[in-house]
This record gives sequence, structure tokens and C-alpha cells, in this order.
Amino acid sequence: MNVPARAPFAGVDAKDAERIAGIVASRLPRPLVPVFDARFARSSALYDEFVYRLTLGVFCDTGLAKAAGAWGTTDELVRRAGLDPGRAAVPVSWMLRHLSARGVVAREDTGDGPRFRAEGVCTLDAASIAAEQRQHDPAGLPSYVLAEVAAREYPAFLHGGPTGEQILFAPTRLPLWTSYFSNEHLLYAVNNHVGAVAVETWMPARPATILELGGGLASGAAALLERVSRSGRRADVETYRFTELAPAFLRRGQRFLEERFPDGPSLTFAPLDMNRPFMEQDVAPESVSIVYAVNTLHVATDLAFTLGEVYRSLEPGGQLILSECVRPWPTDTLYPEFVFNLLETFRSPRLHPDYRPNGGFLTPEQWTGALQTAGFRDVRLLPDIRDIREQFPGFYVAAIGATRPV
Repeated sequence: MNVPARAPFAGVDAKDAERIAGIVASRLPRPLVPVFDARFARSSALYDEFVYRLTLGVFCDTGLAKAAGAWGTTDELVRRAGLDPGRAAVPVSWMLRHLSARGVVAREDTGDGPRFRAEGVCTLDAASIAAEQRQHDPAGLPSYVLAEVAAREYPAFLHGGPTGEQILFAPTRLPLWTSYFSNEHLLYAVNNHVGAVAVETWMPARPATILELGGGLASGAAALLERVSRSGRRADVETYRFTELAPAFLRRGQRFLEERFPDGPSLTFAPLDMNRPFMEQDVAPESVSIVYAVNTLHVATDLAFTLGEVYRSLEPGGQLILSECVRPWPTDTLYPEFVFNLLETFRSPRLHPDYRPNGGFLTPEQWTGALQTAGFRDVRLLPDIRDIREQFPGFYVAAIGATRPV
């Protein structure tokens, strides 16, 4: 069965962007309507096209286009192209599915899984899309820089060269992440704004202790604390426990938050590995009102284990609130995965046949299944991406909330 081709990119003008923003706005809570405006809609469409063109380039530069001259499974094409099978299986599968959704690569589904074939694949100029983004809104460019780094390094990575961790987290690339994980970065900041609105919406009107997992460079914490301050609810955050495993990120995050919020709430800072027991890391059972995380739990080595630790750390009635890139449908390929498939923690977690069938991002149904299996109740989404995806399948961001029963 062949996958239908997507229409060739013909630009996203102001009228297109307004139309997309209007579709989404009717399904958003009011505080999020300005976040997902026409400016964001056009930037998201441009970046989607940029990643597609980079993917085409990698597909050709690594020999995959030549290898796919005859039908083959992902594993067969990896072998024909002489790539490292341990490294290449997940990112090459993603590339093939991503390109087949565009109609560039033919696909047929068999009893042994999908097979792919490519004929006459040509590359497209990605720089022109970056230039269009720069003219439209430079605030989206940190995503472009990160994707360009990934594209340059993909051939060496797929042939068994430097690991993704070595590529993306080399000390010289820290400024890249400072720009990327920023509330000034249009294409990432939406994750922080969605999470902040969810916490404000779901947080009870009483003093709370919030534990943030994987706080990174603290843009998520800053967005949350600024949100509750503007709404007059700063007093409802009694203590904010910021945790981050990477020492460089933790130091920068601490400095940023202490400078930004000198008058409270009470801020504490510590490393925390979500793949180890929380109690061994000074998080006592039933000591936290809210566990919060932005684009963090999808890289847990064993999601069931980490959710169990979160559950035990929460007081009865406490909440887990996540802001995540959410896969609308199980077969979708999301543009952030082009970069993050380089990372072993992203592409190779412990799998579960029902709610964790693959690495990377989860669908709404998979998050619901994982949380309910861990004992949580009242699983909810903000916005409800299950509704939005019916009209606009390119919407990828949602907060997921769940409650530990009393």
C-alpha cells in the first residue's frame, strides 16, 4: 500500500498562517491563543519544510538514496548503504517514513513490515527556507541552527563515528543550547507557555511545593513563575525545587532563576537522575504537591520506573504535570525527531507493547495508558490534542496532567 504524497511546498503566506491559527484557536484555552498565533503557525510550517529538505540531503549524502533503488526494509537499506546497524535503525526508519509521507519515497506494507524504494531523489535547497524564516521572524532560528548541526554530522554518525551525545553536547555547543532552550526562541517557548498555563489552571489554591525534573536552562521554570506572578498566584508556590542532571545546565539554571526571582518563592537547586530512586536523591515519599517537567519524561530509560518514582514522591492528591511534544498519531514523524534521534536516550528507551512501542514522543493514548498503569487517575490534556489533530494534524504540543489518588 503506497502512502499518499504531500503537496509540494509552495510557501506559507500570511493568509495561510491566519487560517491555520484560526483552526487551532477555536480549540485552545484562551491564555494559549496568543501563543499559537499566525506568527508561530508560519514559522512552524517553514521549519517543517526545512527539516524535510535537510532529511533529503542526509538521505542522499549517506548513500541511502542509492541503496533504495530497489525495494528493501529499513534493515536491508542500512546494510546496502554500509551504515552502522546499531546506530542507524531508528533514524533511518524515521527518514524513510518521513520521506514516504511526502511521496518522495515509495512505501508498501507487507507482513514483514514496510518496504521502501526511491527513484530519482533530488535534493532541495534548505538555505532558502532558512532565509525566509530569517525575514519572517528571526526568533525561530535557533531550531534551524541545531538542525543544521545534526544534518552535517549525520553521515559520520550513521557510519559509526561520534555518538549523538558527543555531537550535540560538546562543550563548544553549550551556546547553541542556551539559545535553543530559551523563551526568546519562538519554536521552543511554546512548550514552556503550555506547561505554565497548565500549572496555573490545575494548581490548587493553597501553598504548593513544586519539584521540576530535567529543568535544563530554567526557561520552563521562568515561564511558570512569571505566569503565576502575573495572575496573582505567586503565594501558591511556596517552594520550587529545581533539578537538572547536567552540571553546566544546573549551574546556569540556578544563576538565571536567582537573578530573575530574587523575592521568591523559595528556590532550591540539586541534581536529580530520574532513572534512579528519588528517595536516594533527597526526595522523600509524599513530599511534593506537583511534579513538573517540560520535554523530559519521554527520555526516561524506563518510563514505568520513573512514573513510579514520581507517584511515590507526590502527596495524596498531588499532581504530575508535563508539557510534552505529543505525537498526534502513532505513525507520525515529528520534526524535532530529526535532531534528537541522534541521542541514544531518545531513540532507545525500554519499550512496552501498549504505551511505549517506540522511542521518542508518545501519543495522547500512550501517555494515558502509561499514567493509568502507574496508578494515576484523572488523566487530562491541555489543549486536548485529540480534538485538534482531527482538523490540524501538525499540532504537536500539549500538557498532560494526572493525579495521585487520595
